[in-house]
Amino acid sequence: MRFASIGSMAIALLLIAGCEHAADTNYARGERELPMDASAPQRAVREAKVAADAAGIGAAPAAPPPFADAIASTIPTSQVAVDSVPASMLIRTGNASVQVDSLEAGIAAVHALATSLGGYVANTSMQAGDAQVHSATLQLRFPSARFDDALAGLRPIGKLESSNVNTEDVGEEYVDVSAQVANARRLEQRLVQILATRTGKLSDVLAVERELARVRGDIDRQEGRLRYLRAHAAMSTLTVTVHEPMPIVGQQGSSGVMAESFRQAWRNFVNFVAGFIAALGTLVPLVVLLGLVGYGVVRVTRRSKRQLPQSAGEPAA
Repeated sequence: MRFASIGSMAIALLLIAGCEHAADTNYARGERELPMDASAPQRAVREAKVAADAAGIGAAPAAPPPFADAIASTIPTSQVAVDSVPASMLIRTGNASVQVDSLEAGIAAVHALATSLGGYVANTSMQAGDAQVHSATLQLRFPSARFDDALAGLRPIGKLESSNVNTEDVGEEYVDVSAQVANARRLEQRLVQILATRTGKLSDVLAVERELARVRGDIDRQEGRLRYLRAHAAMSTLTVTVHEPMPIVGQQGSSGVMAESFRQAWRNFVNFVAGFIAALGTLVPLVVLLGLVGYGVVRVTRRSKRQLPQSAGEPAA
């Protein structure tokens, strides 16, 4: 009995080995028997089916998809090797307003703060006219991990009047774009392999080259988006406006606030008189028209009163 069971196991192993050999032969035969006169989509579908069966991915779809989709069907999307995602993908931006005693000292303090944070001042704009409040707007760029330190560093500079912080989480977008780049890289490698082994018509080769150029363009655009997200997540932006307080007295060289008040009162009086004179252009014609209408009404009333006594004194017919 023991020898019989051993013999049965040996026969079963031989049958399994024969089946595997026959399957490998069929795969190789299917790959060699691809017709060269078939159209580009059909050949791509058959090549995709052979590659998918050999890799253990699964059978290709029954309906022939377009040329690019048939090639993309050989790329597994369940196992996507994405880039390493940074620990924090938060883009933080903010605005702050600080009142300082001296504009020059405030600007120097903001520059020193940016340097101490390991950053720099990107943009600067100033307003220092005679009729304007002296102020300056500075845009700070520094590592995101020092954002709270930046807000705390504004308090010693002057009076912190307002602050506004905006935080945007782009971690999910970063993972999605990284997965798209990984899949596009696999598709690019597949297209390069097909282009290297293609021996069919010239139109087929040109179709593969066009698809390859499109895929590489998508890769460049997606990688540019990844670089943008990494750069803005690594460096935060804080826009700081420093300004001097509003002057309580008049400017130097003027006669003071009281003299300015009298001048403003005189200007208001002149404006009132000018407005009244301008209104006369409308009031005078209206008054004349009302006077004529009233004079006509009075005359008609008097005439009717005179005619009533005469009518009463006449004998009845």
